[in-house]
Amino acid sequence: MEVVIGTTVIALAHAEGAIFAIDGICAHQGGPLGKARLEGCQLTCPWHGWQYDLATGKQLLSRTIAQRVFSTRVVGDTIQVRLPPIG
Repeated sequence: MEVVIGTTVIALAHAEGAIFAIDGICAHQGGPLGKARLEGCQLTCPWHGWQYDLATGKQLLSRTIAQRVFSTRVVGDTIQVRLPPIG
């Protein structure tokens, strides 16, 4: 699922009993990771197939490329995502 918080696009995913939040814009060419295919804890960008580990944000073929990941928690029916401070 894709959500926008302020100016930050986030891909949210429920995998292996946890909620993950990762930068929703693919590092390759800006594909929408919120529309990615999910297999276990692996997201595959729908545009060009780049794959990311949800827990670490690391791209699976080049471990030097990584998406930002954000901590999450569930409070009642609400998913909260911790973003870095602005400024």
